[in-house]
Amino acid sequence: MSVDEPSGADRPDTASVTARQKQMVERSLREWRGDLDGRVVVVTGGARGIGRSLCEGLIRAGARVVAADRTWDGAEDFRKQLDAEQGLAVEVDITDDAQLDAAYEAVTDRFGTVDVLVNNAALVSETLFAPTGHRNTLDTTDQDWEAMFGVNVFGTLKVIRRFIKPMQEKKRGSIINVVSSGVLPVAAGGGYHGLRPWTVEMPYQATKAAVTALTFYLAEEVRGDGVAVNAIMPGHTRASWFDTTARAFNDMGVVYFMRPAISEHLLPITLFLSAQDARGAAGRLYYVPEWNYDHGFGDYAAWLDHELPADMEEMYRRLEAAMPTYERSGVPHLPFDAQGALYTAALADLGSQENWAGGSNQ
Repeated sequence: MSVDEPSGADRPDTASVTARQKQMVERSLREWRGDLDGRVVVVTGGARGIGRSLCEGLIRAGARVVAADRTWDGAEDFRKQLDAEQGLAVEVDITDDAQLDAAYEAVTDRFGTVDVLVNNAALVSETLFAPTGHRNTLDTTDQDWEAMFGVNVFGTLKVIRRFIKPMQEKKRGSIINVVSSGVLPVAAGGGYHGLRPWTVEMPYQATKAAVTALTFYLAEEVRGDGVAVNAIMPGHTRASWFDTTARAFNDMGVVYFMRPAISEHLLPITLFLSAQDARGAAGRLYYVPEWNYDHGFGDYAAWLDHELPADMEEMYRRLEAAMPTYERSGVPHLPFDAQGALYTAALADLGSQENWAGGSNQ
């Protein structure tokens, strides 16, 4: 449960939550619009989900946005929007050198340069191991690891190699890599342990750990070229695959962890980092809920999605009504272990309720 996220009868009014989210988005746009006006931003995985949300926000901030994705099926409306907003939609598989070369040429032909690159495209566990995304490490195959690393690590590197060139030439630019909090070790006394190793996410988290390390080392190497390289870790977010996975868990009688945040919770920090170069913030890994909390853009609960489809809204409301209340100050949300304990307690309580959809919990 988030720090100040009420449960049960104290559930917040949807209209007021949505209004506050819009206010925070508008504030971020006002703060960085002047820095981003006219800048060319390339967003991979930009046709839907988090990527599309970032593209739309960057457009509103005055940037000229290139949304690159492997397929635009089902996203034709956004493709038309990009054309209308003087943007560009590019169809490209980031593992394919020839397609990347063609995409780079299309971008530079259209805009003449690139100022910002957001590496958002990734193969996620929920897609590779659809629909739940869970497979024990020893049950994965070499092909699973090759597929994940091909997209998430080698594909990301291929994109960077091309789109960093204009930034190096003019001695200014920003690269933002989207990774995951599951890569983090934390210290407690004498040794480090995983932040949340019980989420069963290999080889996905191995690829995100590689990109995190790449971020630190590349940031130092290109600092003299004026290019900032940073990484961001989203919170539990309603990404493009989320609804299918959540419904699959519900069919098994289990709620898919906590209520997710809307994609827009990544926008303030993305605008901030898009305005950077090596003279500013560089070589850093940011946890988005922490950054939002520290910069006045709300705690994690402020960004939760209270406009889910009816079936999903029902299961999250049941979970929240069954969840023990536990809050504390000083953090954007409770530590993952505390969240896990509350989640487990709520599921156990739901398992004793006769009318819980999906039957007994596993």
